[in-house]
Amino acid sequence: MMRNKSVTYSEATIFRALADPTRRALLHLLRSGSRQAGDIAGAFHTSRPAISRHLRRLRRAQLVREHREGRYRVYELNPGPLRAVDSWLDQYRTFWRINLNSLKTYVEAENPKETPRNNQSKSQQRKKKRA
Repeated sequence: MMRNKSVTYSEATIFRALADPTRRALLHLLRSGSRQAGDIAGAFHTSRPAISRHLRRLRRAQLVREHREGRYRVYELNPGPLRAVDSWLDQYRTFWRINLNSLKTYVEAENPKETPRNNQSKSQQRKKKRA
């Protein structure tokens, strides 16, 4: 049965593909541009069939695209599905931004002598006294 090319895969498929460090390394390699399958396999200390399986998994998650150039398979990064990851991470960026700002406010309130305004260098304090 032929797969419909317009099918979009779930976030779970993307996250499962990204869970493996070798697949993340493959994506990192493809950030610099498209490469032939043989060149990709040569960049790793893993067997060619193993790299082929990793590339297949990335292709199914639509994280890479494959096309033919003569007898060679060429792979390129497809950054589109990474937007789902970025969207998911954005929730946590907001969480940390709010919590880190709260922590900063708390620390500054508890330790006013530690704030940069009150923590002047000795030379700055001497200059103030002279003026």
